[in-house]
Order: sequence, then C-alpha cells, then structure tokens
Amino acid sequence: MSSRRSSRSRHSGVSSRISEDQINDLVSKLQDLLPELRNRSSDKVSSARVLQDTCNYIRGLHREVDDLSERLSQLLATSDTAQAALIRSLLLQ
Repeated sequence: MSSRRSSRSRHSGVSSRISEDQINDLVSKLQDLLPELRNRSSDKVSSARVLQDTCNYIRGLHREVDDLSERLSQLLATSDTAQAALIRSLLLQ
C-alpha cells in the first residue's frame, strides 16, 4: 500500500499525505452536499456510504443533464424562431 501512495505522490508532485482527520472532514463536507444525507448529520453515516451516495448522485445529475440536453435539442430542432437561432449560436460557442 505504501508503494501505491508513494507512486501517487510522485505523479501528483505532492509529498505530504492526507491525514485521517482531513479525509473525515472532506467526507463530512460531501455529506453536507448530498440531499439524501444532508439532514442526517446527527446520524453516523459511514464514509463508504457517503462516497457511494455521492457517485449515485453524480450519475443521476449526468442523466438529468443528458435528458435536458436532449429535450432542448428537440425543442430547438422544431423551432425556427429568431430566439431559437440565438440559443443555437450560443450553444455552439
């Protein structure tokens, strides 16, 4: 494991290690960002659960963005107004 850490340090140019307290602080900040876990700050939630829920939340956001992008594309494709042309040009920049 230490060879993996030292390898990681060489690649990132960082020689210091992240302490357990720093990791716990970062996990706590992630928990505060997640809607499902935000109100459970008094309950002890495992770091693994926070990380898994974070991944699931990000995947859900990606799906939402893809869906909204598709809907916008369909709307712009069927609209020939000047506003649609302006939106198209802004999106292509």
